[in-house]
Amino acid sequence: MAFSFNLGTPVNTALFLYILYSVQKIIFPPIPKPTSTPTEFKNGYSWMPKAHPPTVLFKIYTPKTLVPFNGIDGGRILLAINSIVFDVTQGRNFYGPNGMYGNFAGRDASRGMAKQSFDEEMLTPIDKPLDKCDDLRPDEIENMRGWIEHFSNKYIICGKLVENDSPEAASN
Repeated sequence: MAFSFNLGTPVNTALFLYILYSVQKIIFPPIPKPTSTPTEFKNGYSWMPKAHPPTVLFKIYTPKTLVPFNGIDGGRILLAINSIVFDVTQGRNFYGPNGMYGNFAGRDASRGMAKQSFDEEMLTPIDKPLDKCDDLRPDEIENMRGWIEHFSNKYIICGKLVENDSPEAASN
């Protein structure tokens, strides 16, 4: 039996138009009109922050000028790895005063990160020359580089760590 469709008959024409109308409703559903006027922009934009985040400038730090950035009293937290200073304030849970890495806050963390140690002896006293890390094994140096890469992808580089008596420090 052959099936033929003839639009010349009124029933077929009506059926064809109904099918087109139904397909159109499925493909292009009606957009409901709002029942009330939006009010979220009457008092200003809702996406604006309450306050602008503090501006971070690239600065030269010495071990002595880095110490105050230890996160105590809710302040900024900076730490250095291989003379690169990172602002790790967003990681306060890790680098803040009660965090796992809290002893690195405001300090040069190069040796501790390289050796995966949180011990106090990993920190160079702030009145001594910077730790050159000359005695690190290749795997420890690679570990330190891994931390630098991790921090560079996660935190802002905000400065450079130099010796206390460096001419760079005096010009800052």
